[in-house]
Amino acid sequence: MNKLINKMVRKSGSSFFWGMHILPLKERQAIYTLYAFCRHIDDIVDSNEETSKKMELLTAWRKEIDNIYDKKVPASEIGRNIYKNCMRFNLPKQELLNLLDSISMDLPNPIQAPNFEQFKRYCLGVAGAPGALTLRILGCNDEELIKELSFSLGLALQITNILRDVRDDAVAGRLYIPQEFLHKAGITSTDPMTVLVDKNLSIAREELAQVADYNYAKAFASIKKLNKKSSRNVKAIAYIYKKYFDIMQERGWEIISPKPQISRFAKMFLVLKAFIGR
Repeated sequence: MNKLINKMVRKSGSSFFWGMHILPLKERQAIYTLYAFCRHIDDIVDSNEETSKKMELLTAWRKEIDNIYDKKVPASEIGRNIYKNCMRFNLPKQELLNLLDSISMDLPNPIQAPNFEQFKRYCLGVAGAPGALTLRILGCNDEELIKELSFSLGLALQITNILRDVRDDAVAGRLYIPQEFLHKAGITSTDPMTVLVDKNLSIAREELAQVADYNYAKAFASIKKLNKKSSRNVKAIAYIYKKYFDIMQERGWEIISPKPQISRFAKMFLVLKAFIGR
């Protein structure tokens, strides 16, 4: 596997590493390359570069995706790896563009208290689109099932990230919790640091957690429709993320830090649980 891709995946400690590292080589290379691409463009938005430079880099990636699908030589190492490792799986170009569109929602200004429809669009781009691409790499060709599972699992996973990272996001000037949930909790401010210390933040987080819990249930029901080979890997990722979610749920939504942690051994156990069909 390309050293850059392997380094990015391992360095992240991602649940995708644990959920996919037992796959056959071609599928594993494709999914790790896809993850490295997601990580790379996310790092662009999170970087200390000027906003204009960030937008320029994301625009360059749109050109890079055009090159990949027009069978021209990609300019970047990650682009060349996408062409080499991913294109054999006939991945739809639009899914990669959806991912870029959603990442770009944090520019030129960070997202702060979006409405629920904007929130869903963001989540389904940054998590649902990679999920749909991953399902195709794993061999799923049922378009309805891909849409159904990428929607529910993508929403559940991204909400878990948002609930876990609420402090980090606030420090970065971001507030992903939808305005409807803030209003229901009696929070009128949309300033991330003000919301972070509001005594009613736990109410808004709990409301958002209910959306995640509902979508985890839907996702696990959809996973049962996949063939056994594909379902094991998807289930492994879902188990790990659900464990993070359950830790936060059990300790209470008023607790923001420390972030929930899962040991390497625990992750291995959850992967084993997924693979033995429990």
